[in-house]
Amino acid sequence: MQVDRLKLLIEFLQDEPQEPFNRYAVAMELLKVDAQKSIEHLEILLNEFPDYLPTYYQLAQLYFDKDALEEAAEVYKSGIALAKAQKNQKIEKELEGAYQMLKDEMEEW
Repeated sequence: MQVDRLKLLIEFLQDEPQEPFNRYAVAMELLKVDAQKSIEHLEILLNEFPDYLPTYYQLAQLYFDKDALEEAAEVYKSGIALAKAQKNQKIEKELEGAYQMLKDEMEEW
């Protein structure tokens, strides 16, 4: 079933590559089976659609999970700046909270 869902999402992405949610959905589905491929899709999304705010939290969290802490910090900071620019206080607070947890983790190293 999961493979069918991924296949369908990839078809959506191929049909509408300029719709950022399609790539995001593929990345989130891939996360269940291949974190590195999920990261690759999120990095493409970040480069092609830098204003797509949901990318930032997910990509930073995946970087954190693979101990790429500096990369995670940069993505969180960029996401916070974008959330402020978009006046999205809810996501800004979520990103700030996650970034603070990352900083706390970095201090423990």
